[in-house]
Amino acid sequence: MDNGADNYRRFLAGDECAFDEIMKDYFDCLIFFINRYLHDIHASEDIAIDVFSDLIVHRRRYNFKVSLKTYLFMLARCRALNYIKRQKRCLTVALEQAEIWTDEKEQLEEKILVNEQKRSVYAALALLPHSMRTAVHLVYFENLSYDECACIMRKNRKQVDNLLYRAKNELRTILGKELL
Repeated sequence: MDNGADNYRRFLAGDECAFDEIMKDYFDCLIFFINRYLHDIHASEDIAIDVFSDLIVHRRRYNFKVSLKTYLFMLARCRALNYIKRQKRCLTVALEQAEIWTDEKEQLEEKILVNEQKRSVYAALALLPHSMRTAVHLVYFENLSYDECACIMRKNRKQVDNLLYRAKNELRTILGKELL
């Protein structure tokens, strides 16, 4: 049922096109997931590439116990958190770089958020605590199961269920019932 795992099996058997399919299926969503942690699209792309290179270099590390998508998101989360730890050592940013980053972020948001309703939902999600935002993103935007989300977030299924319940209630108060 897991198309990613089937493609990875084909890749392990020597089919190079299968890895291209894996990249096509998961690369963009992995970048956007990492970007939720880093708020830097370029660093997110670099980390996503590192995750896929790790998949190539350590071919036998993935054991097919979870879906390939879950495995990739687990790797991405760990790499993003490690990146954040390394970046805390750097305290200053040039003003020119900050302006460029802000412009790129606005362009990305304009591409993703096509209409006003999506902008409202995105703004409401930004008001949620980080763990709620992550759970909502994984379950509703990436279509992962509660178990896969729990595995990525290192929580149990009930904790994810509680986070999503509280997130829905918070979104209802922020957005009102007409949008939900």
